Amino acid sequence: MDLLTNFPLWAALAAIGFAQFVKVPIQFIAFRKLDWSLITSTGGMPSSHSAAVTALCTGIAIEEGLGSPFFAIATVFAIIVMFDATGVRRHAGEQATVLNRLVIDFNRFMEEAKMWPKLDEKEKQKELKELLGHQPIEVFFGAITGILLTLFLHFLFAL
Repeated sequence: MDLLTNFPLWAALAAIGFAQFVKVPIQFIAFRKLDWSLITSTGGMPSSHSAAVTALCTGIAIEEGLGSPFFAIATVFAIIVMFDATGVRRHAGEQATVLNRLVIDFNRFMEEAKMWPKLDEKEKQKELKELLGHQPIEVFFGAITGILLTLFLHFLFAL
């Protein structure tokens, strides 16, 4: 039953859940829009990817120490994940934005040219996911979220 007492694992999973959940009130405060789909969505503030990997690193640092090879592995993994979140995934999201604009323009052209009012709107606009990656600030706050949440969990459960 070591799995049930694996603090770094549970800290990372808690960080993912917390970061995904907190996106809803953050979006509501920023845009006055309540969108519960953000809980299962990629991208947004804070980065749950960054929260997870930094929580994992912090949990390992607490249990194994900063000199541990496990901490080194988790740290390199975290750097790669956060770099990817701000690089490849972010650019894929920007490309999706351009492609969605092309789809909208093409759909408008088709509407005007052929007048196909019988199709419902969902069939006309199947948008690609634009919110794939993260802005650097989202990754930063995801990392802070993971570290602080893990320290809090350690304080709660280590006593």
